[in-house]
Formats: sequence, structure tokens, C-alpha cells
Amino acid sequence: MIRHRFAVLAALACLGATPVEAQQPTARQVDSLAAEVRALKARLDSVRTALAGAGRQARVAPAAKDTAATDELAALRSAARAAAGRSDTAARQDTTPTRFIGRERNQAQLNPEISVTGDVRAYGQQPGIQRDNFDAREFEVGFQSALDPYSHTKIFVSLENGNVSVEEGYAYWTGLPGHIRFDIGKFRQQFGELNRWHLHAVPETEYPLAVTTYLGEDGLSGTGVSLYRAFGGLGTHELMAQVTRSASDAELFGNAGRPTYLVHLLNFWQLSRSTYAQLGGTALYGTDPDSTLRTKVGGLEFRLTWRPPAEALYREWTLRAELFALKKEYAGAGPTRLGGYASSTYKLGQRWIAGLRYDYVEAPGSGVITRQLVPSLTLWESEWVMLRAQYRWEKVAAASGTHQLALQAVWAIGPHKHEIY
Repeated sequence: MIRHRFAVLAALACLGATPVEAQQPTARQVDSLAAEVRALKARLDSVRTALAGAGRQARVAPAAKDTAATDELAALRSAARAAAGRSDTAARQDTTPTRFIGRERNQAQLNPEISVTGDVRAYGQQPGIQRDNFDAREFEVGFQSALDPYSHTKIFVSLENGNVSVEEGYAYWTGLPGHIRFDIGKFRQQFGELNRWHLHAVPETEYPLAVTTYLGEDGLSGTGVSLYRAFGGLGTHELMAQVTRSASDAELFGNAGRPTYLVHLLNFWQLSRSTYAQLGGTALYGTDPDSTLRTKVGGLEFRLTWRPPAEALYREWTLRAELFALKKEYAGAGPTRLGGYASSTYKLGQRWIAGLRYDYVEAPGSGVITRQLVPSLTLWESEWVMLRAQYRWEKVAAASGTHQLALQAVWAIGPHKHEIY
């Protein structure tokens, strides 16, 4: 840089035709630049000396030396950029790569999740003539989707015995004030525990006898609204209230099509790391003024499950029971009928599950008592395929008992396998 200064001065000295008034400002500029160059050179030498000394004095104060040297070097680079007419911000912008972010939704995110479940059964019975031994019980197509961060929908279309129907189709909202979930549409109602489950997911090939006798052949379902709230305190508790036009109107509430009201309370306790229990109650009420019918149905449910955390894939035992009370009054009078079941399932290994259920039901009209004993053995082949063999002994009042052997195959495709509901 000094040599450049002398070259500039020599060139100016050779320009004899240049007026002195023009030469003086140029000389002052050169002197100023030379002074800045000397200052920068001195600072650069200081930084080099500091960096060289940092290696020798690392044991004494390595962090302080490195920081001082780094700060001095950063200041030197900043001064060089200023002399070149560039700011630190512009330099950072030059070195930062441009990023482009697309805000459009992926086409796959717009499509619903689709699942299909098949349920086929074969029967043999004694006594009686063998007929209708094979039954394509149901093929169910399920559509599920998140409509937005707060609302979702589920639609289940059932193809059963040549008929197509909407088993369930509802939307629900979460994150509402008070931590309430709100459902609207057609859904299986929360009476007890198993009524809410889809048929292919229950522990046996059919719903318990009390469910089909008191709530309808396919269980209790309706079109309306539902409110759900969970809360804590001495366990975990769930409260649900539903107002619907029940699909079981003809059996339970006549044909008036009036609203029916259901309240369900469930209490849950974790007894240990491997054991939990739940106890709940349900109340259902509906009327038909045209026939002076007033229907009341009450239910109690209990479940105890043992599942050791270290062996959950291989060991699990569940004890389940429900008690039903049905009272159909005409003009304020009518008998109360009782029914219920107790069942147990035990996981023998990772794939095999043994089950046993006992049913007791008093017929709503006549009060005739029916008893059933249903042992079963299930092969949970995989998440997609389940096979089951089941025997059923049934005795109606004083008549002779009947025997039935059933084989069931359930398979599923799509993201939701053997979904309960």
C-alpha cells in the first residue's frame, strides 16, 4: 500500500500542467487514504499477534484470548466492508440462501381415510334342519377425515344381506368451551359398553342377548346430538348426554318419532400399573303419547382388566358384566324386566384369546326367561385378520336346550383395522 502511495505522488508530480489549486485537494485525499491504510495494517498486525499468542497462552485464559481476537477480527472486517461501501446487513443477505415455502394443501390431505371390513360366518345347529348355514353378515366401508383442526367426521356404510344403509354418519367438534365434545348425525348410542361397538369388533360373534332383546336386534342407534365431557377427581370420569330420534322406536318407543333422552356416566380407576376398573350407569327415556307408552331403560356396567405392562402382547384378562332393567308402561302401568350378561376373555398368547359369556334375559312382554352359555376361541392372526370359533348353548324356559357352532372370519383393509366404532 505504501508503494502505491509513492506511485500516486510521482504521477501527480509529473502533471506539471495541472493547477496547484487542483493538486492540493488530491494530495490531501491521498494522505488521508495512506493514514487509513497504515491504521488498518497496524490493527491487522495486532490481530495476528493476538492469534499467535492465543495458542501459547491457551492454558492461562483461552476463552478470553479467543474472544478478544475474534472481536478484533470482526471489527477489522466491518471496517473493510465500510471502506468498500457495503454494510454488514447486505453481506449477511448475500450469504443467506433464498427459501421458498409452498402454502398449498397436498391432494392426499384432502382425501378421507377409507377402510373396508368384511365379516362372514358359517353356522351349524342342533336340533333342526340345517339352513342358512353361510352368512355374508356385513361388509362395512368407513370414511374418516379431519375437516379442520377442531372438527372431524366419520361415515360408515353397511352392505348387509343385499341392503345398503348408513350405519353411522356424524361430525364432531373438540376444543369447545368447557372441554366439551359435540356430535351431530346418526350414531350408535352409548348405552353401557358393548352397544357402542360395531358388531365385527365385539368379543363374540353376536351382541349379548340383553342388548338385542331390550335395545333392538342391531342394538340402539339414533339420529340426533350428543355432548361429552371428561373430568378428574378420585379417578377419571366421563359424562355423556344424548337427544335422538331412536332407530329402535318401534320396539322401545312406538312410532311417534318423538325425541328420546339418554344419560351415561362412566367412572375409571387405575388400581395398579397392570390393573384398572370401570363402573358406569345409563338411563334412557322416551314416550309415545298416541299409545300412552312410556319407556324407561336403566343399565349398570362393570369392567376389570389386568394387563401387565411387560407382557401386554401375551397376557391380558378382562372381566365384563352389564345389568339391564326395562319398564314399558301403558297408561302408567307395566312390569319391569331384567336381563344381563357376564363375560370373561383371557389372552393365552400373542394370538390366541379364550372367552366365555353367560346371558340371562326376561322377555319384555311375556317374561319368559332365556339363558345362554357361549364359549369361544379367537385367533388374532394379525392386525388385519381375525378368525373365531364359537359354541352356543341356549335354553328357553322349560324347553330343551339348543346347540349352535359358529365360525367367523373378519378382515380389514385401510388405516383403521377392526375399529370398535
